[in-house]
Amino acid sequence: MNANSPNKVAQNIRRTGFLIVILYLLIVLTMKVLEVNNFFGYSLSSFSSDIFAPPSFNHLCGTDRLGRDVCFRTLQGSSIAIEVVLLAIFFSLILGLPLGLLSGYLGGIFDKCLSLLMDTIFSIPVILLSVVVAFVLGKGIINASIALCIVYSPQYFRLIRNQTILVKSEIYVEAARVSGADVKTIIFKYILPNVITPLPILITLNAADAVLVLGSLGFLGLGVPADVPEWGSDLNLALAALPTGIWWTALFPGLAMFFLVLGLSFIGEEIDNIFEK
Repeated sequence: MNANSPNKVAQNIRRTGFLIVILYLLIVLTMKVLEVNNFFGYSLSSFSSDIFAPPSFNHLCGTDRLGRDVCFRTLQGSSIAIEVVLLAIFFSLILGLPLGLLSGYLGGIFDKCLSLLMDTIFSIPVILLSVVVAFVLGKGIINASIALCIVYSPQYFRLIRNQTILVKSEIYVEAARVSGADVKTIIFKYILPNVITPLPILITLNAADAVLVLGSLGFLGLGVPADVPEWGSDLNLALAALPTGIWWTALFPGLAMFFLVLGLSFIGEEIDNIFEK
């Protein structure tokens, strides 16, 4: 057997993550286009007498306890999951990146106070913190994104701060400082490009984790509003029907969440492998 075979297999598995995530993005784009053009009409959210119908040609993934098509709700749940995760990561970067740069570069009492605050937030379990924040803010896509942002911002802050402390002592930064460059130029021209290289790995891993946290919030009824299709809330509704043999209402949202997390995790592994080379 070729000694490189295990490495090639691992590489192919990791690159499968890109295909999975691209598929989800295509699903999200397709669903958004169809919704904007009212392709499904009112029937997508209406109630039907065909309650708990098993998978068939009429309903490929069956229907739930309200007669809603599980397939359509699962596909729409992909849109909500991707949207919330992207917003959460974006907000986390907007908050954690500049604060980490300033804290690492300026140091002093500013760095100590900010580091203490971020370390305190970071020490709180992710689920507990997200549940508390989501409960305070209430339901909603933006509120769920903010809850996840507060959870993940300390990670970006700590990463960028530590990298900045290392980079600011480099010779080229000292040379720029001696030559009269202002703080803004030093940070954004000389420090920022050299501290963001580890970000793609953290982003993909946080995105995978955020999908699970969002599902947990939805399962607890703290994520998005009840009328918005979301995997966690659908799993909560499906839980009561499982003992009666109604398996499809839980299977398909669960699989959708599993494969999205799997794809994002594979991408993170591939990016980590690229940076290690």
